Amino acid sequence: MPESLRLRSAARVVVLDPGSRVLLFGSRLVDLETPPGPVLYWYTPGGRTEPGESARVTAVRELAEEIGLDVDPRALEGPVWLRRAVAPHLGELFDHRETYFVLRDVVHEVDVRGQTELEAYEDQPWRWWSVAEIAASEEIFVPRELATALPELLRGPWTGPPRIVD
Repeated sequence: MPESLRLRSAARVVVLDPGSRVLLFGSRLVDLETPPGPVLYWYTPGGRTEPGESARVTAVRELAEEIGLDVDPRALEGPVWLRRAVAPHLGELFDHRETYFVLRDVVHEVDVRGQTELEAYEDQPWRWWSVAEIAASEEIFVPRELATALPELLRGPWTGPPRIVD
């Protein structure tokens, strides 16, 4: 791995509705030089951890910004998953370190008005996906093993250590 890679710590939330569907956003932006195109991959709400911020605080802040949902940090289970990936973000290669939490039984109308200027520019689609839809889809999901990792989360409250996902 190149030594010059910058670290990008992030917190993400597996938002589940009462029907056990997960809320995912469709990433459409390759870099700032290319207008948003078709969905490249689907991923959970969340984002970069600000200096001095814990992963849990980041997760709560990102839910408010990205979907307009105010959550008590204690409502988040986990961390449930940890993911590390070397991948591009807006045209620059990063060493991504992601901490995932789960939020269950969410009944909420997604409100994207609090998104950043960049997120609004990208105009990401969002939708609720069932495990069966994810497993049957030819779309790309992040984490890649989302369809196989979700059933364990759906079985009930998370009490163990975080699982490493790819």
